[in-house]
Amino acid sequence: MDTWLVVGLGNPGPEYAGNRHNVGAMAIEELAARDATGGRASFKAHKARARVAEVRLRVPGPKVVLAVPSTYMNVSGGPVAGLLKYYDVPVERLIVLHDELDIEPGLVRLKQGGGEGGHNGLRSISQSVGSKDYLRVRLGIGRPPGRQDPADFVLKDFSKAERTDVLPFLIDDGADAVEALIEVGLLDAQQRFHAPR
Repeated sequence: MDTWLVVGLGNPGPEYAGNRHNVGAMAIEELAARDATGGRASFKAHKARARVAEVRLRVPGPKVVLAVPSTYMNVSGGPVAGLLKYYDVPVERLIVLHDELDIEPGLVRLKQGGGEGGHNGLRSISQSVGSKDYLRVRLGIGRPPGRQDPADFVLKDFSKAERTDVLPFLIDDGADAVEALIEVGLLDAQQRFHAPR
């Protein structure tokens, strides 16, 4: 079976854990809880500077390596490139989950390749792996209110209302989107997640 690498972006450490910027890493935790081979998968430190867990989201199904870089967001590329090499995964089977300012809060959008939209984590990955042609699960967090700097906005925790009304669904849908990409491919997954609800 072909192996997939699924990476959730965020910053390490408890002070960042609840930040909007860490929603990709949060969705990886949800995927770990869905391991079909028996309960929640546990993460282990990997020499590529990441925490990884090997799961199967379906039995039978391909091996899926879930990873959260142990580095800061803007240097995520090194760990991702190291994991692709270690697990011998082609860039076409790399899925990156990340926060997206240009998408309404709670919405999930899928794409392959394209620009990074000013997202430093994506820019680092594209440079390190030498390609932009990986799959992205874009987790909508919306634009900051008023004149708040987007850089400050993404490093703030989700609001209390967002934590109850938006975040659980965003994480769940993000995990569902990863499963769909692996099972049915990009076009079918896009139709499922981009349709008006």
